[in-house]
Amino acid sequence: MQYHATIHAMSLLNRYKLIKPVALLLLGALSVLGFAPFYFYPASIISLVGLFYFWHLSYTPKQAAFAGFIYGLGMFGAGIYWIYISLYQFGGMPSLMAALCTFILCAFLALFPAAVGALSVWVSGVSLSAKLGLSAKQGRTMLIAIPVFWALTDWIRSWIFTGFPWLSIGYSQVPYSPLAGYMPIVGVYGVSLITVFIASLLGLWLANRFIHQTHALNWRRNAIAVLLLIWVSGSLLKMVEWTAPKGLPTSVALLQGNISQDIKWAPEVAEQILTKYLDMAEVSSAKLIIMPETAMPVLSSELPELLIKRLKQHAIKNKGDILMGLVERENGEYFNSMMSIGSAPTSVYRKSHLVPFGEFIPLKSALGWIYRDWLNMPLSDLSRGSIHQQPMPIAGQKVAVNICYEDVFGEEIIRQLPQATLLVNVSNDAWYGESLAAYQHMQFSQARALETGRTILRATNTGATAMINPHGELLAHAPHFTDATLNVMAQGYSGATPYVRFGNWLFLLICFIGLIFIGLNKFPKPIKSIANFLVSQRKTK
Repeated sequence: MQYHATIHAMSLLNRYKLIKPVALLLLGALSVLGFAPFYFYPASIISLVGLFYFWHLSYTPKQAAFAGFIYGLGMFGAGIYWIYISLYQFGGMPSLMAALCTFILCAFLALFPAAVGALSVWVSGVSLSAKLGLSAKQGRTMLIAIPVFWALTDWIRSWIFTGFPWLSIGYSQVPYSPLAGYMPIVGVYGVSLITVFIASLLGLWLANRFIHQTHALNWRRNAIAVLLLIWVSGSLLKMVEWTAPKGLPTSVALLQGNISQDIKWAPEVAEQILTKYLDMAEVSSAKLIIMPETAMPVLSSELPELLIKRLKQHAIKNKGDILMGLVERENGEYFNSMMSIGSAPTSVYRKSHLVPFGEFIPLKSALGWIYRDWLNMPLSDLSRGSIHQQPMPIAGQKVAVNICYEDVFGEEIIRQLPQATLLVNVSNDAWYGESLAAYQHMQFSQARALETGRTILRATNTGATAMINPHGELLAHAPHFTDATLNVMAQGYSGATPYVRFGNWLFLLICFIGLIFIGLNKFPKPIKSIANFLVSQRKTK
């Protein structure tokens, strides 16, 4: 029966060749429903199951690579289409060039799932002669290979070419899925590994590739047991309090100025923007007042002395401090910074992880013409701050600041932990219009809260301004594209989650073990020979 089911499924795929790419595109787009603002986490798993079903029915790496690439185009095309808005509407790039650049980025990112498919089919030993059904050994190899390779490519995307880990699949489980319970232990890439493993298991099940009915029945029972164990364990882990409250909650005002990106850097409105933020700050009685990224549209050296004096006096009156976003100039270099003024000594944080093409020009001598001829982006040639910056001791808390894009990199956020009691992310997602970008960005902050066991405060220009608790839950969220002051009571925390202690090393260790398993199945003789040689050498010594 299984033999005939496999043949029937493959004959349908061959007969309707045009349906397959469309189905893969739609499956990729479906995965975006797992991310904010939808938060429908089963959608990402279901979409992956569909992709892996195609992979399990593929019998050449080329077929699997094609399926992975089309799926990736659907996923990233639906998930990061807002890059076009940034380039065309606010960057001034011609529409056709903006569309082409966005497509090229999506196509590049789609190469990662393509590589996962090709490698998984290759290491499992599937070939044209094996199309009538995988052996149990081949099924097990592919079952492990898919999640290991997928999670590793999510991790590789976080650092290759300075990193773009947007839509790493682990984020789709934050914060409501039971799988989010693993986040404080193995981080977002570990959750990617677990999420894809579940989908790989279900994909193999649906593909029905085991020929012997008895073996299939036993395998399915084991699969159900594994799925239940993962799901229940994750649910229990979500109840664990990895960190403890420290001190009393601090009153905080998160300012959202809602300054249109079209006029933000226009010299004729600079004074108006400065006055607006001054007024918003002076009506607040919060101990900690936080302005968004580059809220001050002038260099720090050009800030009016009267404005600085009034802000400092108001912060001292509130027995606290004000954090304001601005651009610093020092020795001919420019920095995207956050500066505190008030009761505590002035502290400064300078952004260290810059956005390529947005905040610095890679290969400037070769690519500088893009900015000269096509783009009109302010602050496109900034310098990096130090990676060894300490939390700010302000408003009775130790505040670890990160700016905009930096909170997508969990391994960098933990550099200021466990010393920090509060995390602050400031951003300006007005660059992406009324798209999904700001919501997705907020979900990544929710993941950071889970990984670190800390409250996260987000102050943004147009949204998403919010407070997130250590369980990744939104406690307060201001409406987008409105002038707003979000008043909250923020609890500081102490202690360290396993992720804070070990970073991505636990995740990488699990992947390394998985690679050994894959290697033993793909290259059993060479690996055993090497192992025997090492053992003999040790005995000789």
